[in-house]
Amino acid sequence: MAQDESENRPQDEDSSEEQSERGGRLARAARRLDKQPKLLTAAKLARELLPGDSRFGDPLSTAGREGPHVAGRRLSALTAERPGVSRELGLSALQVWQALSEVQGRGRGDEDLTILFTDIADYSTWALEAGDELALELLRDVCQAIEPPIEDRGGEVVKRLGDGVMAVFGDPQSAVAATFEGRERLQQVEVGGHTPRLRAGIHLGRPRRLGGDYLGVDVNIAARLTEQADADEVLVSDRVLEQLDSDGIEAKKLRRFKAKGAPSELTAYALKPAD
Repeated sequence: MAQDESENRPQDEDSSEEQSERGGRLARAARRLDKQPKLLTAAKLARELLPGDSRFGDPLSTAGREGPHVAGRRLSALTAERPGVSRELGLSALQVWQALSEVQGRGRGDEDLTILFTDIADYSTWALEAGDELALELLRDVCQAIEPPIEDRGGEVVKRLGDGVMAVFGDPQSAVAATFEGRERLQQVEVGGHTPRLRAGIHLGRPRRLGGDYLGVDVNIAARLTEQADADEVLVSDRVLEQLDSDGIEAKKLRRFKAKGAPSELTAYALKPAD
């Protein structure tokens, strides 16, 4: 007599149909819990109490290249159309991860940082006449001239801004030395008969780190200094000058420095290596 297959199956082994049905029930239950308004509110409130950025997950806070930023972007993209408790719990874990990374020295949001901006004087006008191919070649050479001195002196290139960069340093002396070297290296660059001329602005402050970027008034000041600089000129704020070793550096106070977003009492100085 043929024996029923169910008699040969271990009692604790479910059929694939039963497993599928059980999995479906669990999934439906999880979706119902994920949409519970009270649970969702509690999860969001919990994020306010956790360390780190309680809004971690938006494009601004996840713009970096570190683990929490990459994971945050992926989780946000996957759950963008179905926000719920699971999304908030996942972002909570990444929020704490990012906060711990900053505590261990990768954030430095509450410490003094020297902020450097650079760009190339009259680049847009030249690029319009030179064309895209030569403009791209020039940008590559500019990066090769400016970025190695920044990294060699412990600086971090935060982002590239077309014909310039934003970088941060642990101290003003390193930032100034890197800028002087970058400017000197740039003088050896020639593309299409054109030699680019660097201008730079340096400020010391405590910018807030968010994702892979830095924000705040101190960042704006460094950017405004760059905008006010002439070709081949390095402008620094009075806070930077106070921290510099004056040996080998000449500083000339600007008669007038006014820029949108910069404090009215800010004093700017043009620096150059001493003869």
